[in-house]
Amino acid sequence: MKKIILALVLVGSFLACKKNQLGGKATINGVVSHHEKRISKAVVYVKFNAKEFPGTDSSKYDASIVTNEAGEFQMECYKGDYYLFGTGIDFRPGATYVNGGVPVHIRNKEKLDITVAVSEPH
Repeated sequence: MKKIILALVLVGSFLACKKNQLGGKATINGVVSHHEKRISKAVVYVKFNAKEFPGTDSSKYDASIVTNEAGEFQMECYKGDYYLFGTGIDFRPGATYVNGGVPVHIRNKEKLDITVAVSEPH
């Protein structure tokens, strides 16, 4: 009986410890920026449990967020590793497609301010 109770406690603890998903108590406040110009309406793709660039294919990402008019976004998440990949258009002096990404590690209840620096693809 003790083994069953111990197993249930361990399973419950494992399920209660969420990592690498949206909706937790940690917060990432971000800006998408191209040469110090913020990119409004940029899309920030989020890959859970990732430390390295997963590529430009948006179907490989787990979630996405659109920046506001000031190029800012906020993401509430659980502790873990995330890769953020931003894409958008810099409208000065014409329309230039830009993208870029950054790995992020965040702890429980931590608040991070980050910049997703984007540039012209090569």
